[in-house]
Amino acid sequence: MKKILSITIALMAIHMLTFAQKLPADSIFSNYYKATGGAALWNGIKSYNLARSYAAASAAPYTSSIAVSVPDQSIYKSKTIMKRSFVYTVKGSEGWIKVPIGNKMDVKDLSQAEQTNMKYEIYDNLAPFIDYKKRGFIATTVGTETLNGVQVNQVELQGTGIKYNLYFDAKSGLLVRQKSTLAGVETTTDLSNYTKSAYGILLPSKLVEVNSVDKKPVTITSTATINPTVSPELFKR
Repeated sequence: MKKILSITIALMAIHMLTFAQKLPADSIFSNYYKATGGAALWNGIKSYNLARSYAAASAAPYTSSIAVSVPDQSIYKSKTIMKRSFVYTVKGSEGWIKVPIGNKMDVKDLSQAEQTNMKYEIYDNLAPFIDYKKRGFIATTVGTETLNGVQVNQVELQGTGIKYNLYFDAKSGLLVRQKSTLAGVETTTDLSNYTKSAYGILLPSKLVEVNSVDKKPVTITSTATINPTVSPELFKR
């Protein structure tokens, strides 16, 4: 009986210790902002450009150019593969794609679902938990675990039609893995090589992405420019 009682007490102590180590989601997010430059800089982001290159073992490499105006909720993305550029744009309540056909560009409307997905990218490209409460998301700390030999804090971020599982290095505070589940497709992205932008915040310059459909890792090299002047020409249909 004494042995059983001792085991029970030990298990309760472990449970209480684990619970005590659970940081609130907002504290984990705050640690990330602090580790990457400070909340004041993050709050000052109004626009950004990204230049990205994509490489996979069994596919042709391609590049993309992304421009975002956060207050306008507008995003422009040009994807260039085999010297052909496909342009995706969402501006306010409108969205369209431009497809090169010969010497012309064929313009088609994006569906409402496609527009919504692109609007998620406005934040995903920086950090999916930016202004998460205002955007109708709920954040819950799942707990701590070990990922690639490193202790991490996992946070679940749940929105309408989309869910994120975010893994933060418990020591550095940096986001090292992001899983998003959207329309039944799970995409896992490992983030590394955090680099300070001229603006002063750190952002990952290397991302390795794999989804549950293709199951082929894609390595992404990313360079960010924060608060550039975003040309209105990009958002003309």
